[in-house]
Amino acid sequence: MTTTADEVWQLLAELATAQKETERIIKEQSLQAEQRLKETDRRFQETERIIKEQSLQAEQRFKETDRQIRQISQEIGALGGKWGRFVENMVAPACETLFLNRGIPVHQVSQRVKKRFNGQTLEIDVLVTNEHHVLVVEVKSSLSVSDVKELIHDLSEFRQFFPEYNQKQLYGAVAGIEIEEGADKYAYRQGLFVLAQSGESVAILNDAKFQPTVW
Repeated sequence: MTTTADEVWQLLAELATAQKETERIIKEQSLQAEQRLKETDRRFQETERIIKEQSLQAEQRFKETDRQIRQISQEIGALGGKWGRFVENMVAPACETLFLNRGIPVHQVSQRVKKRFNGQTLEIDVLVTNEHHVLVVEVKSSLSVSDVKELIHDLSEFRQFFPEYNQKQLYGAVAGIEIEEGADKYAYRQGLFVLAQSGESVAILNDAKFQPTVW
């Protein structure tokens, strides 16, 4: 079969039309892809903005929470100091009669006695003295075993800080409005007096068999 010139030109025209249609489709798809890419980039930037904004807000909330925690801690610390002084003011006057009943006359009761030695400081909450005895009282609003151990450590170093009492018998006592479980028994076994709130006053919990340790 012989192809005429007209048929050749018609075929070329059809090919040209098909090529243009293909180019149009490719251009259209490319444009759509570009638009989708731009939309994706826009959404990514929006997401990044939101994340950055939320991160900034979270940081600000964290700073505010941290500020509030510091403020509450300061208030609790101040309250604890006032509460501690209140307890000391209960214990100190009671010592005059409490230890007299235990055969320890009281000539002087001092509060918050502080001494320095070799760059270290030892502070005594309540110091009870007479001609032959000196008694160190550790006062806590809530007494724990660790508080008892701390007093024992202070008693072991007491004479270094207060050599003027070297010729006197040294006793120890712990006092607390609340006493954590086991703290009183531990103090008793270590030979320490244990003082606790009794009504509106303070009482010694040690029984009549108790023998205090001389440090």
